[in-house]
Amino acid sequence: MARIGVLGFLHETNTFAPGPTELARFIEADAWPGLVEGQALLDATGAMNLAVSGFVAAMRDTGHILAPLLWCSANPSGPVADAAFDTIVSRMETLLRQAGPLDALFLDLHGSMVTEHLDDAEGELLQRLRRITGPAIPYVAALDFHAIITQAMVDQTQAMVAYHSYPHVDMADTGARAARMMQRLLAGESFHAAWQKLDFLVSMPWQSTLGDEPAGKIMAQARALETLDRPEVQFIPGFPNSDTPESGPAILAYASTPARAQAGVQALAQRVSGLQQAFSGTLHTPDQALQIARTHASLRYILADTQDNPGGGAAGDTTGILHALLDQQLSGAAVALLCDAPFALAAHQAGTGSTIRLPLGGRSTPGDPPVEGDFEILALGDGKFVGTGPFYQGCRMELGLMARARIQGVDVLVSSRKQQAADQAMFRHLGADPQDYRILVLKSSVHFRADFSALADHILMVKAPGANTADLRELRYTRLRPGVTIL
Repeated sequence: MARIGVLGFLHETNTFAPGPTELARFIEADAWPGLVEGQALLDATGAMNLAVSGFVAAMRDTGHILAPLLWCSANPSGPVADAAFDTIVSRMETLLRQAGPLDALFLDLHGSMVTEHLDDAEGELLQRLRRITGPAIPYVAALDFHAIITQAMVDQTQAMVAYHSYPHVDMADTGARAARMMQRLLAGESFHAAWQKLDFLVSMPWQSTLGDEPAGKIMAQARALETLDRPEVQFIPGFPNSDTPESGPAILAYASTPARAQAGVQALAQRVSGLQQAFSGTLHTPDQALQIARTHASLRYILADTQDNPGGGAAGDTTGILHALLDQQLSGAAVALLCDAPFALAAHQAGTGSTIRLPLGGRSTPGDPPVEGDFEILALGDGKFVGTGPFYQGCRMELGLMARARIQGVDVLVSSRKQQAADQAMFRHLGADPQDYRILVLKSSVHFRADFSALADHILMVKAPGANTADLRELRYTRLRPGVTIL
């Protein structure tokens, strides 16, 4: 019987987004729990689609003892403030020292955290923890699909497992995979790692693993390469809006021998090479997308406002597509979620059924001006509800005061905390059914597909101003290693 420490520290860092990301963002809850310590960690994260939840559930009947220490996350945004990183890691170190003897450590990480002065924050975190535990005990980490793998991360862990899917409907399943690796390590097995960094960047909208997308084909090939003695062969596309020397996809494998691990990496690398140029798609301007929707008036459309996706580090408050809807006088549409805490508060003060005249959104850069006009307040909510879709399943949302407001026949779902529109429960919390709209404008890149795709005849990627740049060629990378191609 082993005693296993449990830690989590997640942030997807968009180095091009205005920052820094301060400590308060990790302390507050949003779609996921705020910073939590000790036994409360298990209650706060239980029964959610999170890696830590899946790990805990999978270990429950194994006879091993879990020692929950600390878990926190913050919505994707600009570089993490050095002071915030140091505060959280120092607290982790204190709790680890106080935890008593541990036989292993599970870590729920994102894998692409960058601070003001650290390119590889996870590598630094792991090294600092190792100074306390020593090199002998096994570390198993769960990683995001968009993790940026580094040598330090590989060196400091016995195994790392990343999500297989985008949308990330398998986060809890990934925790269960981590638990299986942990049990094999505790039983005395050892795994050899092999990995390879790939020299290209893929924009987020084209990383989907659904349908016939290239990432989906690669994932299927990776699963075909896995065996009992080579349990993990992974394609990890990385987070492209990160300007660091290690940015880019990676292939990572674990096997009983170095040769078996390396063979898995090489086989998958050949598959990726053959599909590299297939990572592409069409970005529409708001006017182009709405003209398509107008021309095919009998069809239902989702317009993905990908560049204002909070899940990629954007502010979630831009108004480009909303302005276009109003300019083209298209009704029967809804925009979700637009983050504007002052507007939500004013809506609550005015009450349901009232009309308020207040600027909405448009506070962030890059972005269009606020929308001004008369807004009818249709519904109000406290922002506390449970996710029901495959991605946010079980997540106890805390998005602050929310409102559904209508202007010129267009409904806007407003929140006080930014969160990408990836769950139909966001609509139902405000008395709306997403099926009632012919045009859904969703501030998301890919995650929305898990819960909304069935509602649309067509999905269009829309390029309106926002900090989550979709055409990577528009970004001014200055720190990429030589030879990296931007697709």
